[in-house]
Amino acid sequence: MQNIVLLSIKPEFAERIFSGEKKYEFRKTLFKSSSVKKIVVYASSPVKKIIGEFEIDCILSLKVDELWLKTCQHSGISKDFYDYYFDGKCIGHAIKIKNTVRYFKPKDLISYNLHFAPQSFIYLPDTQGKQLALL
Repeated sequence: MQNIVLLSIKPEFAERIFSGEKKYEFRKTLFKSSSVKKIVVYASSPVKKIIGEFEIDCILSLKVDELWLKTCQHSGISKDFYDYYFDGKCIGHAIKIKNTVRYFKPKDLISYNLHFAPQSFIYLPDTQGKQLALL
């Protein structure tokens, strides 16, 4: 079962997730496995580190305009950025975030036998997720 996903997130948005300002992570496409319960956060360039994790409360998949109306107060992004991100898309996805854990010491990808950062996401074996949880 694929319960854990490593998600690449821009550092400024990752910071907003762990500060509690951003309660939704927006995606144009979602992972295919419906068993995913945990997201491990890889802060992309210039940070390039695994910095924490969170659990999935629920996932909203709605028309882009409806999605904004339901999530805007806790989006952690501007309406302009939202519109730019979802330009040309009919349906958008918002992962509702709960139980964030910021790692005391960020880790390199190679620490978990990962040799590249995912463009969007990659599934992690449960054993790697358990290793990360020990940080």
